[in-house]
Amino acid sequence: MKALVYEGPRSVSVKDVPDAEIKKPTDVLVRITTTNICGSDLHMYEGRTGLESGKILGHENMGEVVEVGAGVDRVQVGDQVSLPFNIGCGFCENCERGNTGFCLTVNPGTAGGAYGFYGMGPYAGGQAELLRVPYADFNCLILPEDAQDKQNDYTMLSDIFPTGWHATELAGMRPGESVAVYGGGPVGIMAAYSAVIRGASQVFVVDRHPDRLKLAERAGAVAIDDSQGDPAQQILDLTDGVGADRGCECVGYQAHDAQGNENPSMTLNSLFQAVRPTGKIGVVGLFLPGDPGGKDADAQAGRYPIDYGTTWFKGQGIGNGQANVKNYNRQLAQLIHRDKAKPSFIVSHELSLADAPAAYQSFDDRLEGWTKVLLKPAA
Repeated sequence: MKALVYEGPRSVSVKDVPDAEIKKPTDVLVRITTTNICGSDLHMYEGRTGLESGKILGHENMGEVVEVGAGVDRVQVGDQVSLPFNIGCGFCENCERGNTGFCLTVNPGTAGGAYGFYGMGPYAGGQAELLRVPYADFNCLILPEDAQDKQNDYTMLSDIFPTGWHATELAGMRPGESVAVYGGGPVGIMAAYSAVIRGASQVFVVDRHPDRLKLAERAGAVAIDDSQGDPAQQILDLTDGVGADRGCECVGYQAHDAQGNENPSMTLNSLFQAVRPTGKIGVVGLFLPGDPGGKDADAQAGRYPIDYGTTWFKGQGIGNGQANVKNYNRQLAQLIHRDKAKPSFIVSHELSLADAPAAYQSFDDRLEGWTKVLLKPAA
């Protein structure tokens, strides 16, 4: 089969590799119809993790089941399925509690596993023609009959739509509240979109790229251009000096200012200013315990200086971590199915798998108009 393989910093290529295959009775094999390039793929692409050469990338996957293991009861050949990026066993303590992003079984020694991702187990990614799915009865979300017609919407269920929703959940958002979202990438836009769906009275999205700010407005948010002034002060000015009720950090450890200077603490420290006293902040932007490309020894070890005194004095709460996708994907699929949500509005490019190396470069260069890239291996 053909698959996108990581070779080293800013070097990926489409290669012929051995076909994915069923290894355990609880596996299924999925023919990938849509797989997306994620912003967190770019961390690995840039060499900002310890990802090994030869890894097949891709954790935002959906497709058609083409083979099932002997131990699979529910999933059948022909089912159209969305696959949560985090792999769960379904029976460990964390999975039983709904914390499937921190499964204790699939990646021994670490809480959590994922497809095609650094430090998340031996699992190949889905930027390929075929993907092995472990614990398939638990991990496969069988999609409604309109899966083909709404493929570009349902493909968002593997990661960014649930992750955006999770940001608002971590922040404790309630209807009628205001929400400040830092980061206008795909996850940030989905956080803003989720806040609107959930009944926010005001939503602000902080970024500086014009194409992203336009998408924020399409999602129903107020665009805050941080190149035009302190974003926290802009939000305070728009909330009568009180600040937003809730905040969502959707940038992560490669945050940088308008002059291009990297500052991993920048967005969190600004959110401490932008969110009202006793408000809460949900952090879904990627922060890792190690960063080979960090600007100093602390950053390389995953240590970041934050204004803890500010957030403590204001009585703010902080919720952290990756989305437990299975907590949300079934309900979000119904919003898509019933035409209450259409997250595909962020899609800018639909390309073949062969186009993936050039697409990675363009997406990584933050070229105007490259907001969300879908790959179609089966096309």
